[in-house]
Amino acid sequence: MEDLFVDIFFKENTNQGTIMMKTLLLTILLLLLFTSCEQEHKPKLNGKKLLEQKCAQCHNIKLPPETFEDEKAPPMMAVSFHIKDFIQTSNESERIPKAIEFIKDYVINPSSSKSFCDKESLKTYGVMPSQKGNVTQDELQAIAEYMFKHFTVKNLTQAQDIQNKLAKMAPGKRLAIKNNCLGCHKINKDLVGPSFSKIAKRYSTSIDIIENSIKNGSSKKWKDYHGRVMPHFKDKISQEDMKILAKWIKEKK
Repeated sequence: MEDLFVDIFFKENTNQGTIMMKTLLLTILLLLLFTSCEQEHKPKLNGKKLLEQKCAQCHNIKLPPETFEDEKAPPMMAVSFHIKDFIQTSNESERIPKAIEFIKDYVINPSSSKSFCDKESLKTYGVMPSQKGNVTQDELQAIAEYMFKHFTVKNLTQAQDIQNKLAKMAPGKRLAIKNNCLGCHKINKDLVGPSFSKIAKRYSTSIDIIENSIKNGSSKKWKDYHGRVMPHFKDKISQEDMKILAKWIKEKK
């Protein structure tokens, strides 16, 4: 009888232990599942857009940068180059991660003692105000990652080469490329819209019509283009540039 009670007691405790273990394992699995789902559905932040939204008000973010007499802060390219060069590390593979961590700290807790700027630059620009409450750590991570991928010597060289090529072009062609006109019109080939040579031949004596189409857009002026509408550019191109572009198109006949 005593052996029977011992056997029953052992089985009951074993069963309870098994249930507890299964419950614990199920809880762990659920936690892992929810954590995984949360990570998978966490949206990937766009560093480029965040840089434009959060930083462009004070920093010039063009590559190569433009400079102005009344600029509030140094160009972002200079900031990126400076931080990357001055970060101290014995392992080159750690340079960018350390630079990113520096930005995440400095933007929230800026000070002259942390700054890599020389005294003259600090005198000119001052210490940036803390952005605590204006930007999150995740956003700063995305911004910094984009900065160090975009603002590089290689990208700067390529951008300068493009600028040099554009500077040598006729002003009208430069405007056509800048405003993506060649995405819909080729010089001697129909694309989304008629070729520039066709436009020039039709309006050889009416440059005002070409200029007006650039300014206000146009539709149903050409057959065989399935009623496609040309958008207006009156908010994107100045009146002077419209005249230059229209003149260039008219010369393509």
